[in-house]
Amino acid sequence: MNLIIFISLATVLSLILLLVGHFLPSRTLELEKNTPYECGFDPINSARLPFSFRFFLIAILFLIFDLEIALLFPAIPALSNTIEPLVYFSTIFIIILAAGLAYEWQQGGLEWAE
Repeated sequence: MNLIIFISLATVLSLILLLVGHFLPSRTLELEKNTPYECGFDPINSARLPFSFRFFLIAILFLIFDLEIALLFPAIPALSNTIEPLVYFSTIFIIILAAGLAYEWQQGGLEWAE
């Protein structure tokens, strides 16, 4: 019964917030707001400049090492009496990531400018 009340309350609150967010703001379009940079200046170049491939590589590496933190703290200790499997898993995982980072560094993939 509590679950049904919670889901109903969450649904009603979400719908109220969606409706308030839809009807509350004023939607006046101005010339400055329609510019690509939204700062009032006329754009000099196109706003659709392509990003460097190295930017995406650095972003993916950041995501990998960011996810490493989340994967190093799983619920394994709560499920077992020993922490040894977690230590072995974490050590192997860090070694694999460090080897990949060393390889990427050796190949020059982390150099921003050529």
